[in-house]
Amino acid sequence: MSTIFGMLAAFLLVGGAIFLGGSPMAFINLQGMLIVIFGTFAVTAISFRFREMVSLPANIWILLRHGQREPTDEAIKVMKIAVEARKQNDVMMLDRLIPKLKDTPFLMKALQLVVDGTQTDEIEQIMRREASTASARHMRSVDFLRRAGDVAPAMGLIGTLIGLVRMLGNLDNPADMGPAMGVALLTTFYGAVMAHLVFIPLAAKTEHCTSEEALVNNLYSMGATSIRRGENPRRLEMLLNTILPPASRITFFKK
Repeated sequence: MSTIFGMLAAFLLVGGAIFLGGSPMAFINLQGMLIVIFGTFAVTAISFRFREMVSLPANIWILLRHGQREPTDEAIKVMKIAVEARKQNDVMMLDRLIPKLKDTPFLMKALQLVVDGTQTDEIEQIMRREASTASARHMRSVDFLRRAGDVAPAMGLIGTLIGLVRMLGNLDNPADMGPAMGVALLTTFYGAVMAHLVFIPLAAKTEHCTSEEALVNNLYSMGATSIRRGENPRRLEMLLNTILPPASRITFFKK
């Protein structure tokens, strides 16, 4: 939600400045949009495979929408599951709990491995590879956004040069100099807006969500392996706090 709010606020501020300064139609130039928007995606596509390009928007949307889980809340969720499993002294109770965890597929898979009787070391290996694959996939999205953020201003500069060449070629015809100057200036504007209001902020947010998701997945994995070993939940609380940031550490059991 903060991502959408921030982007909307940024565009509203730019749009408000445009409306207050005069006619907004002066900032619309189809030639400049074609050069910057389509040029940015065309050049960025060179660095990625077509299949990746198709799946990237969905991956980014899923990560931004579902990847922002509060580590403290997820640690408490893991502790509650561990305490319940310890209290009932029955790992099979997880089998009844798993269908309720569809919103956290990583945790659901880890607990399913526990129910299936998978050895602890194997659970750790499987979930580590699962987390590594997810992080690598998300980092490709970050690479795409960063690359697009680099290309957009460059395409704006190319459009500026095109406009300046056209303007200098029509010095004897003042009527054609205005549109050429418009292309020259607006393409730089479009490139800066796309890079600094869209691609670069999204890249930073996606990278942050990726690292936070990796932390949460690690919490899930530690919880599942602790339940599989039949450890005391108090020890699990101590282990979870070793990887949680100081501000996010939990106190599940009252001293």
